[in-house]
Amino acid sequence: MTSLLPRAILTGALALASLPALALEPFVATYQAYNEGKLAGSAKMQVVQNGGNRWRVDLGIRGTRGFARLAGLNIEQSTLFDAVGDAYRPLSQATIKHALFSGKKISGTYDWNALSARWQGDVKKTRSAPVPLRDGDMSSLLMNLAVIRDAQPGKSLSYRVVDDGRVRDYQYAVADQTEIVAVDDLSYDAMRVARTNGGNDETIFWVANGVPTPVRILRRENGQDTIDLRLVEYQGVQ
Repeated sequence: MTSLLPRAILTGALALASLPALALEPFVATYQAYNEGKLAGSAKMQVVQNGGNRWRVDLGIRGTRGFARLAGLNIEQSTLFDAVGDAYRPLSQATIKHALFSGKKISGTYDWNALSARWQGDVKKTRSAPVPLRDGDMSSLLMNLAVIRDAQPGKSLSYRVVDDGRVRDYQYAVADQTEIVAVDDLSYDAMRVARTNGGNDETIFWVANGVPTPVRILRRENGQDTIDLRLVEYQGVQ
């Protein structure tokens, strides 16, 4: 295992635009988890190669006691997928949500021969029917990796996400210039990637050259910060 501690990412938008997309590689990343601007826990994202073109991406968010009281914020997610060329194709998806007095377990299977996906477990009845698939469809977790793969200054990004028994379209705009993102005493020169079709439900990624995972992931509702993940360490796995 080779340690790659966070560091300031130098250069700007012009240099970033001239570099090739970052290849998919195994890694483990640790985040500070904030809720409404207050430090409330931690998160871990990892990508594991299962052999050949098969990979798995996991995200787990663990909160303090007060953080855990908010339903849906203590969560574990995982997507098994194939990486063929630059395409990430989901094969299965699982979500476990921990709440104070209850929890939910949901699993989904993507059948690319039948071009159909289906979820079971604690899924709403309205989302239990098969969902038609199209080439390029991804899970929510895979979109995190796709943003790393695709972000270039000034570029528009479009993703169709099939997850939890429903289909959602995500449109993002990458800023023309990079900006400094600070976490404690660390800083990154990063591209801001902001959703443009979410209405009052915003998601913003910050992507830095050479870092295989977003350096920050911020969710906002009605103009207010909600969940905010800030990268504090990552390791590439050989």
